[in-house]
Amino acid sequence: MDPDQYTTLRVGIDAGVARITLDTPPVNVLSGTLIRELHDVLGVLRDDRSVRVIVFSSANPEFFIAHVDIHILDEMAGLAEIADRNPDANLFQGVGELLRHQPQVTIVKLAGKARAGGAEFVAAADMAFAARETAGIGQSEVLMGIVPGGGGTQYLRERVGRNRALELLLTGDLVDADTAAAYGWINRAVPASELDGFVDQVAERIAALSPELIAAAKELVPPADLSDGLRAENSAWAELVSGDLPARLMTGALELGAQTPAGERDLESLMRRVAARP
Repeated sequence: MDPDQYTTLRVGIDAGVARITLDTPPVNVLSGTLIRELHDVLGVLRDDRSVRVIVFSSANPEFFIAHVDIHILDEMAGLAEIADRNPDANLFQGVGELLRHQPQVTIVKLAGKARAGGAEFVAAADMAFAARETAGIGQSEVLMGIVPGGGGTQYLRERVGRNRALELLLTGDLVDADTAAAYGWINRAVPASELDGFVDQVAERIAALSPELIAAAKELVPPADLSDGLRAENSAWAELVSGDLPARLMTGALELGAQTPAGERDLESLMRRVAARP
């Protein structure tokens, strides 16, 4: 692998642990380029038996993945080849499904915020650990007039149960790390000053095991088959996203500062201001 081939990822491998840092300034939106490069790097690592664990973090301490790039619908034609790789999932669901079925153990180190497509990424990983003082996670799609389209409905229901999934899906609220851990959305919240060391310890302990032992554990605790739910989610998302309301809300969000650091710090309030416009 040539780490220099990537423009949105920093990749390093040491002692069985691949550390992938997401780096798409200014707020780490899930862009077409990031989707392509995630597919590529995970495909390369899939066949690398020397790598036992993959840890994802962000170069931006405030934002893990802000959400899917609002402009990505303009890139869909150019992403068709990637979308076609998984006939049972749409382009966005394909990222999560790739993660959920990766042979290595996948871990998210969440120091900042992850919303919408970012929250789906967190839930698709095998494990997630978050900084108590600074992390936040939210399934915020309803604020843009749509439902999640990247697996969020299915991943949430599996992780937190139906009642909490409905709460998180329908409020669109950002929750803190302690709440996310109490709900089961992430493994646990740890003090921000201890997050790096804690995740390193978990990753290194797992990487010290044999590939056969890791494979056996993952086979005995497999990801659920969510195919039917993903197809239903895609149908609902596709119908909603083609309407007038999402386009109006997304345009308004960009006008008020979405996809900039200032706007993304309290995206929920920004989106509610957009929705309240006459």
